Amino acid sequence: MTFMSDFVIGVDEAGRGPLAGPVAIGVVLVPANYNLKKNFPDLDDSKKLSPRRRESIYIKLKAVEHEHALRHVVVFSSAHTIDSIGITRAVKRAVWSGIRKLAPEPGEVRVFLDGLLTAPPEYLQETIIHGDSLVPAISLASVVAKVTRDRLMCRTAQKFPRYGFEIHKGYGTALHRDAIEHFGLCAAHRRSFIHREFVDESAL
Repeated sequence: MTFMSDFVIGVDEAGRGPLAGPVAIGVVLVPANYNLKKNFPDLDDSKKLSPRRRESIYIKLKAVEHEHALRHVVVFSSAHTIDSIGITRAVKRAVWSGIRKLAPEPGEVRVFLDGLLTAPPEYLQETIIHGDSLVPAISLASVVAKVTRDRLMCRTAQKFPRYGFEIHKGYGTALHRDAIEHFGLCAAHRRSFIHREFVDESAL
């Protein structure tokens, strides 16, 4: 698919699968003539990068975005929203909100999304499997989403120190499952994601 637009938007998510915390949608707006690979040579799918490298890329984005007309936003859908409407609808709502917050007029942008994500229908768009490895704007969106969500989970760990959120970021590791068995659920947990045998009814 070929687009002729002034800007490119990349969209990716972080945290679809954890047992706790929000899902995060990263949206990055880049001028079409800006060479992301040249200016961010280490850029890749966030899952392939070390935490230190992701942080470095994110800090650099924050430093250059105003100078080069880059912009980004991260939209969270909370654990409560995920439990209320389901992960698919929660992700879609956050994707659409993020794009509409960041984009100029729809005719001025082309939107590239990772996996099975879709943009609002008024936008020219292309969804690309493994786009977080193939399209630099999506890669940058994946880094933005991952770094921002990880930082949030570290802050969540300060509120709920017994669960180790700063270590596993809410994913279903053995450490996390053991904590759920011992302490029940906290407000950060996605109850709809957790099997009933892990739930202490007194904690609901």
